[in-house]
Amino acid sequence: MCVSAFAEEVKSSSTTTNPAGTPGQVIAGVKTTAYTHDESDHIEYGARTAAGTPLRHGQIRSAAADWSIYPVGTVFQIKGDPSLYVVDDYGSALVGTRTIDLYKPTQGMMHSWGTRHVTIHVLKWGSFSRSLAILKPRAYKAWHVREMVARIQSRPA
Repeated sequence: MCVSAFAEEVKSSSTTTNPAGTPGQVIAGVKTTAYTHDESDHIEYGARTAAGTPLRHGQIRSAAADWSIYPVGTVFQIKGDPSLYVVDDYGSALVGTRTIDLYKPTQGMMHSWGTRHVTIHVLKWGSFSRSLAILKPRAYKAWHVREMVARIQSRPA
């Protein structure tokens, strides 16, 4: 799917939630890092996301975050980058932070990105209920999943 078609789908979606603001929100100074599927802590999952989809790096790209801050399905752009990013993964180092980890298909690209503070434009906020549906059955496995579940459940209704 091309970026423009995906962007139109995002804009016309009626299933968005509004956890931190409204679609169109601009957030400056977001810390970003990068990861790849062949890092030692991701190797057991292969090239798949926590949401169960293939990791993407093209016009539409995968991103990992704390789902209690940026719920699964959150779509954003980075200022100056025409690509669209979709939060479809999470990682233990991200829980309790506002850091977003961007998927890169190679270690070279991952290292080249390093750590950057960027401005993001949120096109669509994801779903906390969908995040919980994915996380709850995994909560017994890892502290960071339990932490995200607890943070989402403690959010005001």
